Amino acid sequence: MPNRIDPQPRLIKDKVLSAAVDVAHGALLEVTASQNIGAHSGALQEAERLVTHAFECLLPGYRGWFWTVTVTRASRKNQVTVNEVALLPGEQALLAPDWIPWADRLTPQDITPTDRLPYQANDANLEDFSPELIAGYEDTGLDLDQAQLWELGLGRVRVLSDAGRKAAFRRWYRSDAGPRNQATREAKAPCSTCGYFMKMAGSARQLFGVCANEWSSFDGRVVSLDHGCGSHSETDVKQSAPLWVQAEPVIDESELEVADLVANTDTGKTVEVVE
Repeated sequence: MPNRIDPQPRLIKDKVLSAAVDVAHGALLEVTASQNIGAHSGALQEAERLVTHAFECLLPGYRGWFWTVTVTRASRKNQVTVNEVALLPGEQALLAPDWIPWADRLTPQDITPTDRLPYQANDANLEDFSPELIAGYEDTGLDLDQAQLWELGLGRVRVLSDAGRKAAFRRWYRSDAGPRNQATREAKAPCSTCGYFMKMAGSARQLFGVCANEWSSFDGRVVSLDHGCGSHSETDVKQSAPLWVQAEPVIDESELEVADLVANTDTGKTVEVVE
C-alpha cells in the first residue's frame, strides 16, 4: 500500500527545484489529460537536491489523491530533471485495507469438513514424536496423548505439544461446553456425575470428557467436568401437584336391572323378562 503524503505550501531549501512547478506540470501532461490535474498543492523536500511537487487529482474516484512529480538537479547546476511521476494518496484518501494472506485471515469457522488445509511443517501446536514417550503418562509423567501407538496400531509422526494442549484446553473451557454459560447455571448437577460422561485419556481427563447422550445438545462434544445441562442421567423434572385427587371408580350394583331371555311357546319368539 502506498504511503500517504501531506503536501502543503511551505518553504523549500532548494530554490531552483521549488520553482520548477511548470516543469512538473509538463511532466504530468505526458501521462494524463489536463482536465485530470488540479491546482498545485505544495512541495516536499525529499533529500538534498530532490523535491516532490504535488497537484490535486481530479480523476473520478480519486478524491484526496495527488499527482506527484519528483524533480532533481545536479550539484551546482540549474537544469531541472524529472525523476519520477506517481499518483499517491493524501491524508483524506480512501484506501483499501492492508492485504492479508488467506492463510492468515482464515478462521476455523470458515472450514468445512471437505476442505483440505495445507501442511504446516512448523506448527507450534505439534512436536515430533520421541521414543521416550512410548512409556506413557503413568511412567514418565508425560501426557498419554504423546504415546507413539494409538488405535489399531497406527503410529503418528507428530503429537500435540504442551502449547497445543494448553491452547485446546483453554479454548474448550471458555466455550459453551465449559462452566460459564446459562445451561450450567440452570443444571442440577455437573457432567462429572452424569452416566453419559465419557472420560478422555491423558492429562485431558483431569478437566474434560465427551458427552454420549443423544438427547443432549452437547452429544459427541468435549465438555468440562463442571459443565452441566438439562439432560443429566440422574436428574428429573419437577413433578407438579395434581389439581384434584382422582378417586377409584365405584360400581353401584343396587340399581342394575337383570334381564333374562325366555322363549314364548305360543309364538316361538324370544322375549325379555325383567326381574
